[in-house]
Amino acid sequence: MTGFTGYHSEWNLGSPGGWDYMRTTQKIARETWQRLNRINPTGINLDFEHPMLYPVVGFAQMLLAAYRHREGSNPGVIAVVAEQETLEDVTENINLAARLDRFEGITGILAAPHEFELTSGRMTHQGRPVSLVFMDFNNDVFLKLHRKHDLGPLMQAVRENRVLNPRGTEPYNVKSMFEVITGPHAHRFHAETVQRTPWTRRFFERRTEGPDGAPIADLVEWTRRHWPELVLKPERGYSGIGVRVGEVHPDADDAIRLAMEKGHYIVQARVPLPLWAEDMPELDHDRKTVVMQRRQTDFRCLTGPDGVFGYLGRYGDVPTNVGSGGGVQPAAILQSNVTVREAVDRINQSLLDLSYDQLCELEDQQKQAAVAARFTYLLGPIKIALRPRVLAPGQLKALETYCRAMWSDCLTLEKMWHGGELDDYIDIEDEELAIARLQPWQGGPAIFAADGLFSFGAHPEEP
Repeated sequence: MTGFTGYHSEWNLGSPGGWDYMRTTQKIARETWQRLNRINPTGINLDFEHPMLYPVVGFAQMLLAAYRHREGSNPGVIAVVAEQETLEDVTENINLAARLDRFEGITGILAAPHEFELTSGRMTHQGRPVSLVFMDFNNDVFLKLHRKHDLGPLMQAVRENRVLNPRGTEPYNVKSMFEVITGPHAHRFHAETVQRTPWTRRFFERRTEGPDGAPIADLVEWTRRHWPELVLKPERGYSGIGVRVGEVHPDADDAIRLAMEKGHYIVQARVPLPLWAEDMPELDHDRKTVVMQRRQTDFRCLTGPDGVFGYLGRYGDVPTNVGSGGGVQPAAILQSNVTVREAVDRINQSLLDLSYDQLCELEDQQKQAAVAARFTYLLGPIKIALRPRVLAPGQLKALETYCRAMWSDCLTLEKMWHGGELDDYIDIEDEELAIARLQPWQGGPAIFAADGLFSFGAHPEEP
């Protein structure tokens, strides 16, 4: 199999995460895989160390290249900037600052946004000029903190185009953009992007066209009648907060009431849950047995100006986001001459053949490794799936094509915004828009994410 099936659920062009979580996940998973095969050989050959499974490497190299473009070989500071309450808990930001600090001539620091000064009109940290900033939050959070702390130094860095991701992506970093892609403007985007974008409409009382092109007289009432096939979610949101899925949340009236009260929602065609699910062996600690559990999967693609950085696998219930109680799933490239489905079936069976105590030992060793690596999020240690997501080598090429199309289409969205064509789709307060206008993206250094509800061939077969 050289392709993959499915759709993206959202894009994150502002401050996507996960680029370092996958590195830690892969390291721990490789050890678990080796232990499993010593206990009960699977007969499947997997590569856990493919460069695309370590996105932080390419991301850090992009930051270094952006620095060198500005400063040449001169030494200087690259700052990772995050909200103060996350500085001690979000390990990937800590790790990124440390990784940057290992580059020759670079001082990598992690700091809160109010810990900077203006010195002779230049943003500094403890008297040292800051050349480049990776900001781990979007413009709405930036504006909120600016009102509280007066982030003049950081605002100056935005003016000087020293902040990544560029602040200019924010107006089209909203889920309402998927209506642009699936509406009358679809011909302006790559077929790959249009194909993988679920039908989307901004949610309010309006006339529009349905997924089949048929006219809809009242979108709200149409949504009520077709709720099992739909999803409601905020135009701007994180960690699955406020998302309602027709098949999972059957009360259409409650979902619609929430969306109408909160406002700024979209309605989307629901991606069939079996398409982005996989069956995984897990421990049932109450019954002290090994069981097969169906989990929803999410495959985050991380890309930049020169191509794909890599991927992050996540799993859980709906939604799968780590911040809402889900976990991460390692990935591995299939080296054996079998299909992805056959490989997954054989790995699953090897895990199911273990006793409860044997699998407990594997899980405990995995947890110990996670704690030792400070593999945590705000809610505590991150859960790791016992079985990896398996991809065929040819599917990496298909993912690269998909990511390049997304990058190019984001440039199209930016041009449309600057041309005034997206004004009806953007509902952001004027001060946020002012920040965005200070730093256009224009295809420069950035890290974008697309969260994919994809199948690589191991989704459950329909009965």
